[in-house]
Amino acid sequence: MNLEYFIAKRLIAAKNHKSSISAPIIKIAIAAIAIGMIMMIVSVATGIGLQQKIREKVAAFNGHIIITNYDDNQSQVSISPISTNQDFYPKFKNVEGISHIQAVATKAGIIRTETSFEGIIYKGVGKDYQWKNLEEYLVQGKLPDVEHKLTPDVLISKYLADRLSLKVGDKFNTFFMKDNSNQLPNLRVFVVAGIYNSGFQEFDATYIIGDIRHLQRINKWKPDQVGAFEVFIDDFNQIEEKGQQVYNNTQNKEDASKTLDTQTISEKYYNIFEWLQLFDFNIIVIIVIMIIVATINMVVALLVLILERTQMIGILKAIGANNWSVRKIFLYNAFYLIVRGLLWGNCIGIGLIIIQQQFGIIKLNPDSYYVNVAPAHLDWLYILLLNIGTLVICLAVLLIPSYIITKISPVKAIRFE
Repeated sequence: MNLEYFIAKRLIAAKNHKSSISAPIIKIAIAAIAIGMIMMIVSVATGIGLQQKIREKVAAFNGHIIITNYDDNQSQVSISPISTNQDFYPKFKNVEGISHIQAVATKAGIIRTETSFEGIIYKGVGKDYQWKNLEEYLVQGKLPDVEHKLTPDVLISKYLADRLSLKVGDKFNTFFMKDNSNQLPNLRVFVVAGIYNSGFQEFDATYIIGDIRHLQRINKWKPDQVGAFEVFIDDFNQIEEKGQQVYNNTQNKEDASKTLDTQTISEKYYNIFEWLQLFDFNIIVIIVIMIIVATINMVVALLVLILERTQMIGILKAIGANNWSVRKIFLYNAFYLIVRGLLWGNCIGIGLIIIQQQFGIIKLNPDSYYVNVAPAHLDWLYILLLNIGTLVICLAVLLIPSYIITKISPVKAIRFE
C-alpha cells in the first residue's frame, strides 16, 4: 500500500513535466470536474432558492392553509362570515406543526383618484396578523397599526402606487359595491401608510392591506365574524398531510350546515406549484449531464496516462506487482485529480452563490419568475452529497478503463516506446 501510494505520488509529480503528453489532457479533466461542480452547486442553490422564495411569498399573502365557509364561492372575496368562536382559534391545539393562525377578510373595491382608477381587493387584518411575513417587502413608510383604534392606514403595493401616482401619506377614495346593485357603493377614505414590493405581480396588482374592522362595518358583520382563517405550518413539505389534519379538525359533526372547508396554497395556486416541481427535474438533468461529462474526461485522462506509462506498468509487473496493485496506483492518481477538481469547483461555486446572496447581481423578470432577483440557498448537506456522489461515481466508472492494465504484457511493455 505504501509503495503503491509512493509510486502514485511520483506519477502525479511527473504529469506536470513539460515533456508529459498527458499534462494538458489532465488539466482539461480537472477543469471539467471543476466546471461540472460549479454548475451543479449553482443549479441546486438557485433551484431550491427560487422554490423556497416563491413558496414564502405565496404563504405571506395567503398562509399555508386557508379555512373558509363551505360554499360555492370560487372568488378571492369573502362572502359569508365565519365566527371566531372556534376550538382551533386563536391556537390550533389539535394539530401539531402549526405555528400561527390569523383571521382575515377580503372584499373587492375600486380605488379612484383625480387622474386614474384601479380595481383592487382590500384585505382586512386584525391584531393577530403576522406582519413579519411582509416586512422584507416594505420599501417605503411603515406597516399599518391595526391593534388599537380603527385606522384608515393601509399598505399598498409599489405597482398600484405608481399607477395611481400615490405616495406615503396620500389619501385616496375606495368604493365598495353593495350586494344590492341599486344602492350606492360604500365609500372609504384610506391613507397610504406604507408601500410594499413583493415582485409577485399577481399579488402586487391586486391587494391592499388594512384594518379588518372596515370590512366588518361595510358587510354589517359582528366583531367576532371574519371571512377566513389563514394557517401557517412549520414544514412546507408536510402541507398536504397538515391540510388534511386541519380539515378533519374543523368539521362540525353535530351540524353539517356549519361545515368549514380548507384549501392548501398548493391547491389554490396549482399552476404555480406544478411549475415549481419542474425545477426538481431540471436540477436532476443538469447533475446527470455534468457528472457524465466529468466522468468521460476523467476516463480519457486515465487512458492517456496509462498509455504514457506503459513502460512503467511493464517494469512493475516484471518485479512482481499484480494487476490490482498497478491499477490502484492509477486510481490513486485519479482520486487526487478528482479531488483537485472538486476543490476548485466548490470554492468557485460557493463563492458565486455567496456573491449572489449578498449583492443580487443576477436579476430576473418578475412577470415570468415571480421574483426580482435570482434567489440562492446554500444547503451544505446537498453540497456534501454532490461531492461524495461525484467522487464515488467517477472512481467507480474509472475501474473499467483501468482494466486495460491487466492486458499489458510486461515483456512488450518494457520494449514499448
